[in-house]
Amino acid sequence: MLLAAVVVALALGAWWLLADTSPTVSAVGSTNPVVAQVERGAYLARAGNCMACHTSQGGEPYAGGRPIETPFGTVYSSNLTPDRSNGIGNWTSVDFWRALHEGRAPGGRLLYPAFPYTSFTQVSQPDADALFAFLRSLQPVAMANRPHAMRWPYDSQLALAAWRTLYFKPMVFQNDPAHDVQWNRGAYLVRGLGHCSACHTSRNLLGAIDERFALAGGTMPMSNWYAPSLLQANEAGLSQWEIADIVRLLGSGQARNASVAGPMAEVVLHGTQYLTQQDLTAMAVYLKSLPQEAMPRDADMVVSSAIGGGIYDDQCAQCHGKQGEGVAGAYPALVGNRAVTMRSTTNLVQIVLHGGFAPATRGNPRPFGMPPYQLVLDDKAVAAVLTHIRSSWGNQAGAVTELEVSRYRSRETP
Repeated sequence: MLLAAVVVALALGAWWLLADTSPTVSAVGSTNPVVAQVERGAYLARAGNCMACHTSQGGEPYAGGRPIETPFGTVYSSNLTPDRSNGIGNWTSVDFWRALHEGRAPGGRLLYPAFPYTSFTQVSQPDADALFAFLRSLQPVAMANRPHAMRWPYDSQLALAAWRTLYFKPMVFQNDPAHDVQWNRGAYLVRGLGHCSACHTSRNLLGAIDERFALAGGTMPMSNWYAPSLLQANEAGLSQWEIADIVRLLGSGQARNASVAGPMAEVVLHGTQYLTQQDLTAMAVYLKSLPQEAMPRDADMVVSSAIGGGIYDDQCAQCHGKQGEGVAGAYPALVGNRAVTMRSTTNLVQIVLHGGFAPATRGNPRPFGMPPYQLVLDDKAVAAVLTHIRSSWGNQAGAVTELEVSRYRSRETP
């Protein structure tokens, strides 16, 4: 009986969602937007890093076609240029608002949450209208949208409707009266357009984010990267950081003893480096205020092996220093580096195998990078040198096993 009740509830929820019974939303703004609104929309598109997903490799900006791999199949980003046949040329500002706020295309078709409307639902309607004005100002590109390649049963609107019944409810960001304007602006950017939870939060078996664990860290599906927790001081928690250092990291990709790599480098390259100091500071204030949770260190501390120490001296010490001290402004210190000592070793293995490259930004136009070692070191050597680094110079983290390295090497290169 309980199972039957659940099935009936899901079916009713699916019917309601597919029936498109939501109330009409009144349009805000003009169909012929002023230059100021278009410029604001361009800025907000940077804040949401929209171009990165909606531009295929070597393709026209915002013309879509970029494949987004998921555990359920491949989603291809859509054409956001004002082309009438392939893009949003026939959309209204209300259509666009509903895509962001409700995850619906014109006509009520449900969108896949690879488009992060679960975060964009918090975007205000005036900001949605500014984004729409900017996108409508672009040159139309007649690039047809590529059909998604999702596996059954995930390729059906009914499955999407059931998923939404369980995991999605439209909302709009509400200011927290317990905090000031600056904190609320930072919360709005991080939770909404910035959609930071999309990476920094773990997902369940159906790809949904549990907001109870928002920003607590998670492995990014299909990418082999781990987005560290922003709630833990030994991962990426920022409660002990200076505001200026957080701003510099978001704005340039580099701060004292820290730099970004992997997917976060793309976020800085295409998005946050273009934000104003006021908005970066607001984000920093919010991120610094997040509650921190202590995480116990691994119990199986290990003594570094002679093999790992020798590899470090031969391959790493020239840049990172004999004692892991690094070089300020060039090569990060490994002593006390949270990216080195945090529980997950995913990113460490990825960087050693595939290299680590910070973005070239206005604040750091010529960043130093780390070359890949996948053709230089075998799995045993990578495990040995990382174990040495994680247990030397006062670092106290668990060993990296050869099996871990082999598992990541065997997967597709990110």
